[in-house]
Amino acid sequence: MQIFINPDQHQWSKLATRPQLSLEFLESATRNILARVQQSGDAALFALTEQYDKAKLTSLLVSEEEIQTANNRLSAELKLAILQAKANIEKFHAAQSRNEHVIETMPGVKCWRKAVPISKVGIYIPGGTAPLFSTVLMLAVPASLAGCKEIVLCSPPDSSGQIHDAILFAASVTGVTKIIKAGGAQAIAALAYGTESVPKVYKIFGPGNQYVTKAKQLVNQEGTAIDMPAGPSEVLVLVDESADPSFVAADLLAQAEHGVDSQVMLVTTSREIINQVEKEIDNQLKALPRKEVAQQALQNSRVLYFAAQETALDFVNFYAPEHLIINTKNENEVVEKITDAGSVFIGAFTPESAGDYASGTNHTLPTNGYAKAYAGVSLDSFIKNITYQQISEEGIKHIGPIVTTMAEAELLKAHAEAITIRLQKLKSK
Repeated sequence: MQIFINPDQHQWSKLATRPQLSLEFLESATRNILARVQQSGDAALFALTEQYDKAKLTSLLVSEEEIQTANNRLSAELKLAILQAKANIEKFHAAQSRNEHVIETMPGVKCWRKAVPISKVGIYIPGGTAPLFSTVLMLAVPASLAGCKEIVLCSPPDSSGQIHDAILFAASVTGVTKIIKAGGAQAIAALAYGTESVPKVYKIFGPGNQYVTKAKQLVNQEGTAIDMPAGPSEVLVLVDESADPSFVAADLLAQAEHGVDSQVMLVTTSREIINQVEKEIDNQLKALPRKEVAQQALQNSRVLYFAAQETALDFVNFYAPEHLIINTKNENEVVEKITDAGSVFIGAFTPESAGDYASGTNHTLPTNGYAKAYAGVSLDSFIKNITYQQISEEGIKHIGPIVTTMAEAELLKAHAEAITIRLQKLKSK
């Protein structure tokens, strides 16, 4: 990890840059995949799955028999863990439901809002170097709670043509209606355009690599809604001298093992802790099965020391991390000053791993600084609010003159006449 001591504010933009592929190559390659799927449907998905996942499929759809076999193979311990995590996520997201009230803005003028589920949604579940079955819970649980009629899941198969057992089990207990063996940009294309096997959906959810993220952005430009531009995962850990270096190293490595394009950032007000954390990283890294992945991710990562905590906090908000861990002695004071972050983990015993799996909050979060404007996935992500209004005869008398005055000032005579004709009808009664 590169170390920066009291970096000047002019350096912050460079220090906050996330790792990425050549944008020109990324976009052209992704557009090519989208076009192939749009033109050739299932045939393109079969070919691209063989090319990228080395799986020669005879069907894109996961059968009930495959789901049952996966459920039977999965250990009872893991099933129980998934079910408990599901219950926690349900509890947290169900509490986000709101009762809308009818508001009388003027006598006889009533306005209200009604939450309606998005009827067809697609959820993308990464399954390459790490099968993220936890993401099934994070997306399918709120989708089911919202009342989405179709929940279509896409995930890349392994070389034998199978999707990970835990992904299939999680899908089977969360209301997923169809499971498709397809990953990468081609899966996003299938969900956006529809194919012979894949229903076209109205909104696409889920994290992924840079190709998946770019595909989501491109189909969004064409009219398919997306949750957010969520790309490679990231964490920023904010610590002072009170932090346990072993905890800090573990949190950094937990993020680094996600993928080679993940980024981990350590921001600290203690110069002494930097060397201690580095030693802990070296020790803990040795035991990780995904050691090589984590090592590559650490090359994209940075340590920033600031003498003043206020300056450190300014950088944290500037960076706007997907995940923010606050491990300082004045954590409650610090957290009140956070304005830009996807999800915040407070205190020495609140690792990001808890939120990734089972505490109840959603782990599908904005990356690459988008936390300045986007929130993570919630129950609201799967609904749309329709507004309603109803005006009585008394109400049109009250609001009518206001509308006609404003419409005439905007030179929209027909708007004014839509009111006037009604007022005249009431006068003639």
